[in-house]
Amino acid sequence: MDSMPHSPCLLWLLAVTSLVPGTQPLVAGDLEGDELDETPLPAVPCDYDHCRHLQVPCQELQRAGPAACLCPGLSSALQPPHPPRLGEVRVEADMGRAEVHWCAPSSPVNQYWLLLWEGGGAPQKGPSFNSTVRRAELKGLNPGGAYVVCVVAANDAGESRAPGPGAEGLDSADGPNLGPCGRLTVPPRPLTLLHAAMGVGSALALLSCSALVWHFCLRQRWGCPRRGRPSHAGL
Repeated sequence: MDSMPHSPCLLWLLAVTSLVPGTQPLVAGDLEGDELDETPLPAVPCDYDHCRHLQVPCQELQRAGPAACLCPGLSSALQPPHPPRLGEVRVEADMGRAEVHWCAPSSPVNQYWLLLWEGGGAPQKGPSFNSTVRRAELKGLNPGGAYVVCVVAANDAGESRAPGPGAEGLDSADGPNLGPCGRLTVPPRPLTLLHAAMGVGSALALLSCSALVWHFCLRQRWGCPRRGRPSHAGL
């Protein structure tokens, strides 16, 4: 019988609640909805492209983004990086240069550089680029020259392997090059082709003149056969 004194208080509380405008009774489902709203969204891959020039490191994208994102897996920083993948090489024969593209490996990288072989000599090493660079330019290429170019990645543990002219698949045309090296051929300049055509034309003209001179010399020395004059009958 102890619950009877509390009944007027409970009725009074319900009455006050119903009189306050905008007040709604508390429902058990509201607490569950609030908890669902605070559930973190699933992480998505970061906007990171191994082949994009001036690509911001993925760790910086994670810190700068409004939501958490996932970075591609990397090898240990205690090991030298895997070799980069050589991409498109665009040659400008008129300027004697080429633009080289590459893709970053799945390894921590501090810097890149290019190695260039011409013939069987020692490679020429280009300047170093930071880890965001994916494109570089080769200058001073000779028209008609044949080269081998390799991309090298380096970190504190060492540098990636660059097999050079002995790399496998350099001469394969079955598919894209998946290694760090590739062959580079510079076509002759159009002006050089014009000069070659003019040289061939001049040689042909000189040969024709020599043949004519030789023909006239032989004719002057040995003479030409003359046709006999027809005899006039009855004269």
